[in-house]
Amino acid sequence: MTSVATQTPAQAPITLDDASWRIERIHARIVDIPTIRPHKFSFGAINRQSPVIVQLWLANGACGYGEAATIGGPSWNEESPETILHAIQNYLAPAVAGADARRFAEHVQRFDAVCKGNAFAKSAVEMALIDAVARSLGVPVWQLLGGKRIERLPLAWTLASGDSQRDLEEAEQMMQARRHRLFKLKIGARSPADDVAHVTRIARGLDGRASMTVDVNQAWDGNTARQFLPQLVEAGVTLIEQPVAKWDVQALREVTQSLGGAALIMADETVCSAQDAFMLASQRACHVFSLKVAKHGGLLRTREVAAVAQAAGLGWYGGTMLETSLGSAASAHVFATLSDQHHGCELFGPQLLVDDIVEQPMAVRDFELELPDGPGFGVVVDEKRLDRFDRARQGLTPATVDFGRLGAPAAT
Repeated sequence: MTSVATQTPAQAPITLDDASWRIERIHARIVDIPTIRPHKFSFGAINRQSPVIVQLWLANGACGYGEAATIGGPSWNEESPETILHAIQNYLAPAVAGADARRFAEHVQRFDAVCKGNAFAKSAVEMALIDAVARSLGVPVWQLLGGKRIERLPLAWTLASGDSQRDLEEAEQMMQARRHRLFKLKIGARSPADDVAHVTRIARGLDGRASMTVDVNQAWDGNTARQFLPQLVEAGVTLIEQPVAKWDVQALREVTQSLGGAALIMADETVCSAQDAFMLASQRACHVFSLKVAKHGGLLRTREVAAVAQAAGLGWYGGTMLETSLGSAASAHVFATLSDQHHGCELFGPQLLVDDIVEQPMAVRDFELELPDGPGFGVVVDEKRLDRFDRARQGLTPATVDFGRLGAPAAT
């Protein structure tokens, strides 16, 4: 048996042999972080984010981190912070007890065997696995995912206060700071006519100085979309996200074809799995896939969905579930490995929170996000900040699984 010594920041060299890759312990917790302002969607609004943060320790002492964030709890899909925590503690963590952390694809299969669905929970544990291995080796995660192809991505900002003047002022501030000139507007909560008027007011104020995207968040039916989307295009919108219900692929396809390339239609809730991606691509039901690590079930499966987009000649967009800098950096690493047929990204989640959980967030310069290069996900988690926002301080029990010396899971 051979061993290899590596050096990672702020720690002594780690000697790596087969036994050193054993997964020893997993800890998961919910953190509650207020947002800087209400963030409105077609289905409601949020004033805080509650991501589940996973820590995973290897026998060699390395610790990896993962994150799963939902938007508005179970309002966006079937999972909530509480169900994510439960799935990790009771099913996913025991499934990898004492296993070799390097066998990423095998662990994904184990997750599927013990727990159907629950993509968000699976993505958080997979993140922590990959981060721990990369930190043990002293390499960035993108190096384990095929290598970096992209250095920087245009970074979008979502205007979601619901007030046209406030949104326009916010956009002006972002442009002056040279942080964003790609803006997404959340619509669908009001009447379609009011939504169009709202978008038009902002478009007139921006006067062609920025790119505009709208996210209808499934709020319209096919007839409504066919009636009002051309008006959004006339106002200057170039990318339209999920205008109809996720199940209504026929309407999505009809809207895509009816616009004739005047603007691009992006699928979000409709494209979660590689099978979804194949179905949409084969029917030419959209122009762009919104990629989100959590909804796809992890970094590996995000690459699978992206591979379908590339094979079909479709574009991709780096979506967000409003993660902290931890989850945003994980997304950035997988996005860095993809093709250049992209439409930017919206990894702005950390900017929407009153505080972050890392020492230093990813840099934003000249309207672009610089993708990280450090070991693991390239960010250093601040344990004091994790403790500060830990929901367990309110009396809830944290979910910890300690596999012990023999590899049998035991709750602690």
